[in-house]
Amino acid sequence: MKIFSPDGMIYKIIVGLVNIVKLNFLWMIFSLPIVTLGGATIAAFDVAMKISKGEEGYVARDFVKSFRRNFKTGIPYGLLFLFCGYIVWLDFSLFNQLEGNPMILLIMGIVAAFVFTMMFLFAFPLQARYENTFFRTLKNSADICTRYFVRTLTLLIAIGVQVALFSWNTTTLFIGFLVGPACIICTISGYAWRFFAKIEKEPGAVIEKED
Repeated sequence: MKIFSPDGMIYKIIVGLVNIVKLNFLWMIFSLPIVTLGGATIAAFDVAMKISKGEEGYVARDFVKSFRRNFKTGIPYGLLFLFCGYIVWLDFSLFNQLEGNPMILLIMGIVAAFVFTMMFLFAFPLQARYENTFFRTLKNSADICTRYFVRTLTLLIAIGVQVALFSWNTTTLFIGFLVGPACIICTISGYAWRFFAKIEKEPGAVIEKED
């Protein structure tokens, strides 16, 4: 039947799901030493942007190649991301545990979460696609979030919906374990490469990182 041919919709859906599972597994395995989280996440975005554009080749080969190229560069991204996440978690934990639930902690937590989101939402895909300094990449991520603010909000809503669905019950938690992180990475990538494509058409735009 044509629907099961390489050009059929069913075939493409199955291949897409398999690629997402592969990407999720690779990201989890390569992130296990913690210090490699940054490099693994950059590599995952590198592959995910190709998947989003329909240009994916060999997921495992491309992931490993990108991981090797971005391993050292990704270390500060991963460590700062974990540190920032811990700060936000600690702030909200203190808000819930301290008597009276001090509003200042709630406000600080919301502001910190907003700033960290702006810094990191597009930082990993930016590093996957371009050569730039650490702090410049974080600034560029915040600039893109500001420039495409409404669409960035829709992206955050989409991520929130995915997290809620994967957290619904034990079954969805298991599904989330299999594909959750990769789904979120692919969702961000789908927005990121479209933003990048528009920016690259502007005068003086940066060029892609060479493989």
